[in-house]
Amino acid sequence: MSAAPPTDRVWSTADRIFVTLLAVAFPAAVASHFFFPGTPTFVLCALALVPLARLMGTATEVIAHKLGSGLGGLMNASFGNAAELIIAVAALREGQTEVVKASITGAILGNILLVLGAAIITGGLTREKQTFNTTAALSGAAMMFLAVTAMSVPDLFHLTRGDAGLPVMGKLSVGISLVLLVIYVLSLIFALRTHKHLYASEDEGTEEELPPWSQKKAVAVLLGSTVGVVITAELLVHALEPAIASFGFTHTFVGVIIIAIIGNAAEHSTAVIMALKNKMDLAFNIAFESSKQIALFVAPVLVLASYPLGHPLTLEFSHMEVMGMAVGVGGAALIAIDGESNWLEGAMLLGLYAILAVAFFFIP
Repeated sequence: MSAAPPTDRVWSTADRIFVTLLAVAFPAAVASHFFFPGTPTFVLCALALVPLARLMGTATEVIAHKLGSGLGGLMNASFGNAAELIIAVAALREGQTEVVKASITGAILGNILLVLGAAIITGGLTREKQTFNTTAALSGAAMMFLAVTAMSVPDLFHLTRGDAGLPVMGKLSVGISLVLLVIYVLSLIFALRTHKHLYASEDEGTEEELPPWSQKKAVAVLLGSTVGVVITAELLVHALEPAIASFGFTHTFVGVIIIAIIGNAAEHSTAVIMALKNKMDLAFNIAFESSKQIALFVAPVLVLASYPLGHPLTLEFSHMEVMGMAVGVGGAALIAIDGESNWLEGAMLLGLYAILAVAFFFIP
């Protein structure tokens, strides 16, 4: 027997806030591009992208629910980080390769440290401890270990070969990207087909978690929000350099922290809400799956797409970025290993994120 179709319901306070923010920020951002270009446009675009990403995510969930667990899971996996991908492609078109790589680092750190940490500390404030599916969480952590190891290879290759290795850095990155994409596809088959019972959770299938729209409405919202993200991302990238000069931030800090927070805002709010409802399986799944999609899907796709765009992108990250991703994945894995969490563990993840943010602030 198929699950009941999603029905329209009264929107939550968070939904209303996001829609109100979009109604104000998006037209203001477009107007600012023509009349007040630069920093005001960057700020308004950042504010508009948050609700747009939320709308894309909600619409994707509605359509995925209609398609069932197989195709629906595949769609969620494919479109889960569409907003981040669109922003990165817009930056690539302008030749902002360092910002793109920094945003990849920031998206991974933001999900496994900021989003997960905030969810754990929020859910744990009123409970002694919370439990979750260790198998799914550690599987996600293992995938992230693989991805971070792969992303560290170009940097290590450069260290050992010196500048003599630079001519083949592009080919090395393409090869690694193809392997990561294959692993990503295999992980989908594992989670959605052959071993989906290992990811089963008592959190899933509850009526209150059904998305709020009909399928037709969801398709319309998905198309509209996608167009909105494309437009806003283009305006954001055009305003990037003036904003960096105005704020005094480095390109690395903007990519790792600011752009990543913009892209992660929707996941952040959803994970926190799930933790408040004591649905920690979903909170952990949001954090690890989003990170996995960034590392195994978005990053490789960006590398492959960068060549037709005329601005080749490699997977050679800075030493600090590689170290930050490794430490972040290690910290999240340690939290997940026992299947229990408490507010102090969430505070430690947030503390680690803050330490890395301070370090990236001083990196030129």
